[in-house]
Amino acid sequence: MTDSNVPTDRRPWILAALMLSMMLAAMDTTIVSTAVPQVVADLGGFALFTWVFSIYLLAQTVTIPIYGKLADIYGRKPVLIAGSLLFLAGSAASAAAWNMPSLIAFRAVQGLGAGSIMATVNTLAGDMYNLRERARIQGFLASVWGMAAVIGPTLGGAFAEYLSWRWIFLVNLPIGAGAIVLLLLFLHESVDREPHQIDFAGSAAVLAAVGALIFGLLQGGTAWPWLSTPSLIVFGCGALLVVLAVWVERRAAEPIMPGWLWRHRSLAGANLAMVGMGFVVMGPSAYLPTFAQSVFGLGAVAAGLVLASMSIGWPTASALSGRLYLRIGFRDTALIGSVLICVAAAAFLALPYRVPLWMVVVDQVTLGAGFGLLSTSLLVGAQTSTDWRSRGVVTGANMFSRFLGQSLGVAVFGAIFNAGLIGRLTNAPANLTDRLPHDVNNIMTALKRPGLSDHAASYLRHAIYGATHHLYVGLLIVAVVTLGAVLTIPRGFEAKAHSRRAADEHRP
Repeated sequence: MTDSNVPTDRRPWILAALMLSMMLAAMDTTIVSTAVPQVVADLGGFALFTWVFSIYLLAQTVTIPIYGKLADIYGRKPVLIAGSLLFLAGSAASAAAWNMPSLIAFRAVQGLGAGSIMATVNTLAGDMYNLRERARIQGFLASVWGMAAVIGPTLGGAFAEYLSWRWIFLVNLPIGAGAIVLLLLFLHESVDREPHQIDFAGSAAVLAAVGALIFGLLQGGTAWPWLSTPSLIVFGCGALLVVLAVWVERRAAEPIMPGWLWRHRSLAGANLAMVGMGFVVMGPSAYLPTFAQSVFGLGAVAAGLVLASMSIGWPTASALSGRLYLRIGFRDTALIGSVLICVAAAAFLALPYRVPLWMVVVDQVTLGAGFGLLSTSLLVGAQTSTDWRSRGVVTGANMFSRFLGQSLGVAVFGAIFNAGLIGRLTNAPANLTDRLPHDVNNIMTALKRPGLSDHAASYLRHAIYGATHHLYVGLLIVAVVTLGAVLTIPRGFEAKAHSRRAADEHRP
């Protein structure tokens, strides 16, 4: 299939299908959060509930590179439709879950389908649209994440309160069915059928290696201490599996993670920068609503809207980035985005306690603008560096790097935030010790307790304020490292990556 095979009049329908598919994967990362009490009350197993989120993220992340390679071999359409059907099967099964272990298992099936969606949607967008158009289309796709950040928690809360928590999974069925019908009707690919050697050994090795590392990151600091025997065993096994995966992939005829993705500064720098961006995204996404509810006293919905203000800057900057990268290049556009992320992180650290809320919103919009410029320029630049035969692999590596960064961010920022809170609770004044919670998980409950004194409430709010600032210090450090990764990318990297990749493929 070539980029020009899709008639112009069919593109809006296919784009609608891609946005619906992306909405499935994006919304299922947020819609479950507001239904936690109802799910636990019905199924029990509160101690296992974090795995409802973790298993979805794990299954999605580890399969993205595999789906990217399969899309290059068999075409985007069959891989996306198969993944969507798997996602819908997992959704229907999740709605019928009878206990917490069954819900976790079915969420894993959902995640396996979501990996296909994340790998192929952006690849198809790169296939259908030219260089000038791709930024605008990425803006549309980025806006889906903004809508999911607002619609997901709101819809989940409404279903849980007025219908049943099971509807948070059933709502996926008509959305997914609509996307599949549009793809069947309007997307027609012509894929050259050539014999291929499926890299089964490499796929298994990559799945095991990445799965072990992400499992260790998700469990470290929660299920067991970071410096503990289980943690050392998991990360040790992960390191050995990484070595095995590299060894297997170097000998594979058609590896799912080709060496040229990491061997050259162009694509390697872009992928490392996406790891950093994914890392940074998780800081405000996970902890800014808590900050807004405690320090500003906002409700859950209003706090969610503060977080969603990031989604104003992201798709807007993404859509406008085309004009910028056509003028100054992909690398320098990404550089501007990285600088904006650093500025937003530093600006938050400069905000005093009880700052006007609009200043936090402006900071979020700036952060989102940085994400839009950085992610779109690096994704489109990477896609431009290759042809149809390898675009799935390149796009899959880009998305995989981002979600790997998010997994890192969940673990590291959680440790920073909790350490800050524990330090403040441990060093609380003697006259407040008996009035403050001894567990960081109970701080928000304590703030809502009617009998809590103003002095104790103020101390808890300042504790959350301080812990959030510690988190943003870490966020700024990662943002600076991300900026450094962008600086390693040569100007005109898409042309250099293309020529070097071609040379690698013809190397005897």
